[in-house]
Amino acid sequence: MSDFPTDPVVTIKSLTVLYGKQRALNDVSASFPAGAVGLLGPNGAGKSTLLKTLLGFLKPAAGSMEVLGLDVAASPAEIRARLGYMPEIDAHIPGMNAVSFVGYCGQLAGLPPVDAMQRAHEVLYYVGLGEARYRNVETYSTGMKQRIKLAQALVHDPDLLFLDEPTNGMDPKGREEMLELIRDLAHNKGMNLILSSHLLPDVEYTCDHVIVLHQASVATQGPIDELKGPRGSVFEFRIKGDRAAFSRLLHDEGLTVHAGEEDVMRVFVPDQRGAHALFALAARHGVQVRHLRPSLPTLEDVFAQAVGEE
Repeated sequence: MSDFPTDPVVTIKSLTVLYGKQRALNDVSASFPAGAVGLLGPNGAGKSTLLKTLLGFLKPAAGSMEVLGLDVAASPAEIRARLGYMPEIDAHIPGMNAVSFVGYCGQLAGLPPVDAMQRAHEVLYYVGLGEARYRNVETYSTGMKQRIKLAQALVHDPDLLFLDEPTNGMDPKGREEMLELIRDLAHNKGMNLILSSHLLPDVEYTCDHVIVLHQASVATQGPIDELKGPRGSVFEFRIKGDRAAFSRLLHDEGLTVHAGEEDVMRVFVPDQRGAHALFALAARHGVQVRHLRPSLPTLEDVFAQAVGEE
């Protein structure tokens, strides 16, 4: 696998993609560094569209893209030979067992038949399907089908991996195991990957850098630790009374609010105002504060600030 220590693995400039008159991506510019990058956003934000455009499956209306230093418009086939792609939807071939399917995918990526079959056995053991590798894929559970999609994306040892909603439909144990595989690929095996997901905990656990899409545009991007950095304070906050009405008051004061567990609000207070700003606002409006404590910023807070979520 090639090493890209300094240059970004993907660079996008002023990218616009249309579905008819609908802008699926609108003037998107972003840089994906080497390592593990989360492509985060709600459903419909344009994440899958961006991956398909980078693969050369969709033609943009405007803008330019480079993947692994190659221009997507000029060299789509060469780029795809160096990428591994785990699509969101199932993409197996009925009637084939797992090892034959993954080996066939390896041959499609350019491996000789013997090497492709050897790699198929290796990656199926790696993703936890070694004992089931001779079963037909259509007999697999949802979680097993997710694993085989990862296996076929890895079989040719790509320079960059695209993972589109890799934990879709998985039970909690399977989801945890999939995230461990992704984390191992990025942090122990040195694989460059882009993880597209609407699940913030998945991205926060596996990735070091994030690009947030919202309404077809980039809302924020950067290293996760820096985005979570000390640009203000986060508090867990509980009141007696109408939480929705008080949330609107907080919003009018320029504070970011989103719901936590049960009746707890998470409130981001910028600059140096701190907790006294919350107490003062509550006192002015006769609202009783029942619980307030500082909290560490999370990726959820970053996302809420980026997209203006309440």
